[in-house]
Amino acid sequence: MDKKEIKKQYKQSLRPMGIFQIKNLANNKIFIGSSSNIEGKLNSIKFQLEMGSYINKDLQKDFNQFGVENFLFETLDILEPKQDTEYNYNEDLKTLEEMWIDKLQPFNERGYHKQKDTR
Repeated sequence: MDKKEIKKQYKQSLRPMGIFQIKNLANNKIFIGSSSNIEGKLNSIKFQLEMGSYINKDLQKDFNQFGVENFLFETLDILEPKQDTEYNYNEDLKTLEEMWIDKLQPFNERGYHKQKDTR
């Protein structure tokens, strides 16, 4: 197998990575996150919410109150894989997530994020 074929197989094996949103349809509050495997991450979060053990207590409280049927789990942005099979996507995902948080401002009554203290 040549190097070009190996890269092609690697790129095809990557799960979609990027930015996701969890939206409460009852009050329109949102949670923004990023992952190198969006589908796996959303399944994990949904499972934790259903078990009552998700780390974000405000999101967990609303999930308990409104139920899974009032939450939308969706992808907002996909990060395309690079040619370099050794590339680390962590910084790209972090930057992209920060851009979406800046854009959507999911704080206070708009979302489940805590604003960072900028002092």
